[in-house]
Amino acid sequence: MNIKKAVITAAARGERLYPVADTVQKSMLPMVDIDGINKPIIQIIAEEALSSGVEEITIICAPGDEEKYIESFEALHSTLLKAYKNSDWAQQQANNIKNLLDRLSFTVQKESLGYGHAVFQAKQFVNNEPFLLLLGDYLYVSDIRQKRCAQQLIELAVREDCSVSAVNPTIEHLIGKYGTLTGRSLLAYNDVYQIEKIIEKPSVSQAELELQTPGLRAGYYLCFFGMNVFKPSLFDLLGESIENKKGEVVLLTPVLEQLAKTDKYLALEIKGNRFDTSKKLGLMEAQIALSLAGSLKEEVLSSIIQLLAESGKRNVL
Repeated sequence: MNIKKAVITAAARGERLYPVADTVQKSMLPMVDIDGINKPIIQIIAEEALSSGVEEITIICAPGDEEKYIESFEALHSTLLKAYKNSDWAQQQANNIKNLLDRLSFTVQKESLGYGHAVFQAKQFVNNEPFLLLLGDYLYVSDIRQKRCAQQLIELAVREDCSVSAVNPTIEHLIGKYGTLTGRSLLAYNDVYQIEKIIEKPSVSQAELELQTPGLRAGYYLCFFGMNVFKPSLFDLLGESIENKKGEVVLLTPVLEQLAKTDKYLALEIKGNRFDTSKKLGLMEAQIALSLAGSLKEEVLSSIIQLLAESGKRNVL
């Protein structure tokens, strides 16, 4: 199995980032990456895929957004070459944007009919090949130097020749925000599970009864990480679900439950963390995490310490 294509879903309008997401695509908001360069969020996500061996990317977007993405990236490219023409970092960033545009296409989700429906729109782009699926809201920070989260996932999918979802042990009071699963640990690995059951955003009591995974710390469950590798057979299941729903919202999680019953489908406990940039304070958390993992670590730590010290003085007064 060779994974050369990636799908990034970015069709949602981002109500939680109002008012900025009403005027600017939320995935084009700027963030300082681990290399110290300010980039749009969607570029950081795309570079996660490209640096892991992917060669082609499609972004699932809302109608009209494809032109906005292209205009924005072309404007960034032009500005870097004109305004910072004597800077090596600007030339490198311009090259990165050009490389991204050369490998990028857009797939429009004409109706907002759920995450499963959005993923199904990429069927023609995928063209019966395995693919990496990423969320346009999530940024990923690996715990392994020189190995991205996506690379960890792709390596296992290729080795086992099957669909694999990344998971993260999550404390019980947060599992109501994520798809949560349980499975049987594979003897050949320390962090891989054969998926047996999936529930979308379960209650704690439901998880205690149905989603306990042997080997995890008490009170922790395996939750989706927002990163997957799927074989193209996923589209058969999605197509059936869309046909049965006939215009209703189609979620991905119920389809993944079917996948776990009909095909080899693994979960990998990723060595890293994901950060949801669309949630409250999500942009701040993601920026701090990227900075601490990269070239600005000392500067960021110094700023945090200074802010905490000043806040402590104000509280005393």
